[in-house]
Amino acid sequence: MSAAEDPIAEHGWTAVRVDADAIFKGKPYLYEPGPLLVKDIHFPSDDPIVAKAQAYAKDNLPVQTYNHSMRVYYFASAILQDQFPAHRAALSPATLALAALLHDIGTAPAFLTSTLLSFEFHGAITALNLLTAPPHPAPAPQAEAVCEAIIRHQDLGKEGTITFLGQLLQLATVYDNVGRWAYLVHEETRRDVNREFPRRAWGACFATTVREEVRVKPWAHSTHLGGAEEFANAVEGNLLMAEYE
Repeated sequence: MSAAEDPIAEHGWTAVRVDADAIFKGKPYLYEPGPLLVKDIHFPSDDPIVAKAQAYAKDNLPVQTYNHSMRVYYFASAILQDQFPAHRAALSPATLALAALLHDIGTAPAFLTSTLLSFEFHGAITALNLLTAPPHPAPAPQAEAVCEAIIRHQDLGKEGTITFLGQLLQLATVYDNVGRWAYLVHEETRRDVNREFPRRAWGACFATTVREEVRVKPWAHSTHLGGAEEFANAVEGNLLMAEYE
């Protein structure tokens, strides 16, 4: 079976350490990143499933959150290209795009206070329902990979494993949100992605969302990252992205 015929590799189900420090062996990166511009990274907008998800994200998310989701795709693609050669040929760009586009769908104004579920969990269910519905339903391994990655995209920790797609989504989101793993992406890539998908005070926007979720849902999974204030303050204090805010 070739990599393209293997749904585990194609949709990022390969188990990897959840502890990114262990993956990078205490170093800032495995391989020195090179500059990759947005024009050099293919976004699979010609895939009908991706087109459906992109339209849904545009319709339901504030522009700041939509732009963050697009930055996550491009940062994740750059990290994949530079750091994980064993995975880059196999992982479907469409699956990565779906995870990036929908990972914060649970923060949409229509959803944040309409459910008692933490935003990642409700967002994952929303994504699964969207992706498996007509038109253009996604195959189960793809839709479920996206669902799993969204559920766990804030599940940072030291013990256990996570899907490769989930780890890649974590790396790109914490890079964009708090500036962690600052050296994984080349500065020219960081500059170009932020130029193409402006932040528009994303730090303040997302920090406000985190505080509001924890206010109405004090059990929210976002508290796993240190409580509402610690996490929100880290987002607002993202020095790596400050010049683009």
